[in-house]
Amino acid sequence: MGVKKLRPITASMRFAVVPDFKEITKTQPERSLLKFLKKSGGRNNAGRVTSRRRGGGHRRNYRFVDFKRDRFDEPAKVLAIEYDPNRSARLALVEYQDKQRRYILWPKDLAVGETVLSAGDYQAEIKPGNSMKLKYIPLGTLVHNIELEKSKGGVFVRSAGSWAQVMAKEGGRTQLKLPSGEIRLVDVECRATVGQLGNFEHSSLSLGKAGRRRWRGWRSKVRGVAMNPVDHPHGGGEGKAGQGNPHPVTPWGKPTKGGKTRKPKKKSNIFIIKRREKKRRKKG
Repeated sequence: MGVKKLRPITASMRFAVVPDFKEITKTQPERSLLKFLKKSGGRNNAGRVTSRRRGGGHRRNYRFVDFKRDRFDEPAKVLAIEYDPNRSARLALVEYQDKQRRYILWPKDLAVGETVLSAGDYQAEIKPGNSMKLKYIPLGTLVHNIELEKSKGGVFVRSAGSWAQVMAKEGGRTQLKLPSGEIRLVDVECRATVGQLGNFEHSSLSLGKAGRRRWRGWRSKVRGVAMNPVDHPHGGGEGKAGQGNPHPVTPWGKPTKGGKTRKPKKKSNIFIIKRREKKRRKKG
């Protein structure tokens, strides 16, 4: 669970910062939990591009991850820690007493050989990897893989190094401080997993070259001001011209680059106590 900076033997290695994969204990995935992931190239069922700048990339298999943790009161032993090409977090392969194996998100400080438990309607031991209802998790505890609706499975705080903190409980709701800084109310009957997710140095990585980005299925991006007027509202002009619009827009004229996309009268607004913090630009 660290990073390494490569020696600049070639130009493409000069700025590369890659993971060292020291936490990985098993290189081959569990075949019973795999499914081939068919690529769409950013196209919908009609063949039209709906997500631009996607295509190519290495072949991948999807790993079925247990976000629900619905085998209650059955301890599971951690067999291995594995890499998942479809997410930034690592996976832990666990095995139940009946030999059934499942993948769960790997929290920090969970080692091979330890056991994890998904508690039913009681408080289990507060240790990384244990899952239980929010009403049994003490204040100040770091959690991840949090449900938004009861028994629907964890839907947020699932990326590498992320965590949410239990702030308060009142009136059947739990106040959670999310990684974005937002403080949100969640039903106390919803489940969460204790601990901070591992691979927390993922944000320090640097791809180092354009080719490594292409391996991940991302194609190159062309600026709107470099296009012709027929292709983009920012295009055209003599020489190096600015965008021309009062505000940046998409190729279809919609406001972008900071334009708010959340509906102002969305029903879930009543559950947000504090909005997420705006990212401050570094001076220099």
